[in-house]
Amino acid sequence: MRVAVVVFPGSNADWDALYTLRDIAGADARYVFHKEHELGPVDAVVVPGGFSYGDYLRCGAIACFSPIAGALREFAARGGPVLGICNGFQILTELGLLPGALTRNLRLRFECRDVTVRVEAPGVFTAGLRRGTVLRMPIAHAEGRYHCDAGTLAVLEAEQRVAFRYCSADGVLGREPTVNGSLAEIAGIYNERRNVLGLMPHPERAAEALLGSDDGLALFRSLEAHLGASPRLGRA
Repeated sequence: MRVAVVVFPGSNADWDALYTLRDIAGADARYVFHKEHELGPVDAVVVPGGFSYGDYLRCGAIACFSPIAGALREFAARGGPVLGICNGFQILTELGLLPGALTRNLRLRFECRDVTVRVEAPGVFTAGLRRGTVLRMPIAHAEGRYHCDAGTLAVLEAEQRVAFRYCSADGVLGREPTVNGSLAEIAGIYNERRNVLGLMPHPERAAEALLGSDDGLALFRSLEAHLGASPRLGRA
């Protein structure tokens, strides 16, 4: 599979994403700079974590005006798989590819630690995982508190588009203190077509047992399986 990793000024998890995709998942992965206007012949796109434009204004608020934004929207509209991780999730909401917003954490401090999340819904990046599966992955964010209005939350719940929720190690919701105050303990959501996923935990930083967990690799294996069964959208 051919995967573009979009790099913005301030991205700091772009190498982690490229390494995991290329050296662990075996993908043909490459960087695409944010000033490009085309993604090239790719099958999927990863918008990595970091601090695009130093997180001035809101996180991701400047990145959504980058030249690559048009190509990202067009690729997603054609059904192309797009994964936004941490700052990538924030950018996808600013682009309008996902609803809601990521705001300051409840305790107003940067959270950097392992968390557990429960798989809630099927989609391109979770098709290979049973609902209720618990994954352990790290978070590293100051603005990861998911919020949306009541109507949007009702739609997300009714359409089963909440992909991940923060949970205890055995998968129970509400037992542990909230990670960041996210609405309904939401850690990740899909778009309507389930080809665009935004999530705050870092699967690319939990892709080898050496790192303490390889749970995140399951998302990239699900993507690989999806692409193996689908036409390659980026191919000319």
